[in-house]
Amino acid sequence: MVEMMETSSILKNATKKSLLIVDEIGRGTSTFDGLSLAWSILEYINMKLGARTLFATHYHELTDLDSIHEGIFNLNVGVKHDEKTGNMVFLHEINEGPASKSYGIEVARLAGLPTDVVDRAKEILFELEKTENDEVSRVTRPVKSASDPKNGKKEEKPVQLSLFFPNDELADAVKNIDLYNITPLEAMNILAHLKDLVRN
Repeated sequence: MVEMMETSSILKNATKKSLLIVDEIGRGTSTFDGLSLAWSILEYINMKLGARTLFATHYHELTDLDSIHEGIFNLNVGVKHDEKTGNMVFLHEINEGPASKSYGIEVARLAGLPTDVVDRAKEILFELEKTENDEVSRVTRPVKSASDPKNGKKEEKPVQLSLFFPNDELADAVKNIDLYNITPLEAMNILAHLKDLVRN
């Protein structure tokens, strides 16, 4: 409630001349509630307020918004892998583009949590990401508006794929999809490619 009250105040009082620093909106609720709120708030700031904003988030799905909305771009704090110790080292530099992953468990290790806790957290994360990535990709994919018959555009009929006798190229394309490491934008591109394969 405190976070939402503060966010409400920001959205009601900010102008184009404001500098907003927003940190981890949506962290106090469920994954989908939090992601939905963070997504909507970021779009509102960008499209309605136009204020300069630093918007820190752990929702990696939001990094795809730079390809959907003008004025949004990604920055990340540099991280490198120390080959001697096998640990991640956080650098004092800012790079363009989204972070390749979240480092919450690595931060927990640096904070001194017991090794058993950190190792178990990695196992749990691996299992959770299997199901969550599928769900998040499903609910956060960019939605295209349907064709409008009034504008003379013919509405395309859905194509029924054969599940029993797919052609080799289509079957190979489906087999090569990495379901657990895919962004909503990548999923849209893959679907477009599969659609082209069906047409051909």
